[in-house]
Amino acid sequence: MSTKAFIRVSTLLQDTEKNKIDILQFANRMKLGNVEFTEEHCSGRINYKERKLGALLDTMESGDILIVPELSRIARSITQILEVIKITKDRGITLYSLKENFCNNEDSISNTVTSTIFALVAQIERELISLRTREALHARKSQGIKLGRPTGKGKSKLDLYKEDILKMLSYGVPKTLIAKQYNTSVGNLYNYLSRIETNPS
Repeated sequence: MSTKAFIRVSTLLQDTEKNKIDILQFANRMKLGNVEFTEEHCSGRINYKERKLGALLDTMESGDILIVPELSRIARSITQILEVIKITKDRGITLYSLKENFCNNEDSISNTVTSTIFALVAQIERELISLRTREALHARKSQGIKLGRPTGKGKSKLDLYKEDILKMLSYGVPKTLIAKQYNTSVGNLYNYLSRIETNPS
């Protein structure tokens, strides 16, 4: 068994020392042995498979332990976070996230999915949306693009999140939480899903 810790920051100016101290204290308290750290300085918008996290997961085996300071450090997409949680569970890797007091190795996977995961979605949705929104606005402003809602018949603000919405549905995330995450009503979400089923393209 080996214990790994993953820390990601989006800029070189962010300090990782507090995260390291928190992780080491947790590992000592849980008697998890020596901790090997992997640090990454990049945007969470890049798919985790293309980052150090993906390479780290590839080296880990059943019985290993992975500690992260918080789930939003894994990725900026809830679907990717859920995917990493599922991968670690399937491979027998114990995943701890300190901020959410989360462990993927609780009593049963069904309990984890129905209670913990859905609670985590609600906890981190605001932070993820805020981060993505600020980055998108900054990028558009720097490119001189006029900001505002998309116009035109048949367009929806949910079009930008179509892939994420479908993935979340496949993971069993309730439509009420999906609607809340993307700041829309449940009725509007149902209408949108009905429209893309009729016109998949």
